Amino acid sequence: MAFRAQGTAHAGKHSRTPPPEETFEEAGFLKSLGEKQKQVSVKLMDGNVVTGWIEYYDKNMVRLTREGAPNLFIFKHEIMYIAEDGGKRK
Repeated sequence: MAFRAQGTAHAGKHSRTPPPEETFEEAGFLKSLGEKQKQVSVKLMDGNVVTGWIEYYDKNMVRLTREGAPNLFIFKHEIMYIAEDGGKRK
């Protein structure tokens, strides 16, 4: 099996800058979900999934309001991801 010699034309492809750690879009995303009262699924780091709508958020936590169940204050470091469920809450 042949290996490329060092210093070939393809060597420059590996010098790309990595994507940024932070895009600063989180606040806008959470704000739009809260204003529209969009139903969301929140997957937690332990694998549990909870649903509701985001009523409030700050830099450390999210308040998830749920119908027929207690409201939750979830620390952001416990959230794996937040996904829209589709329609507006009823």
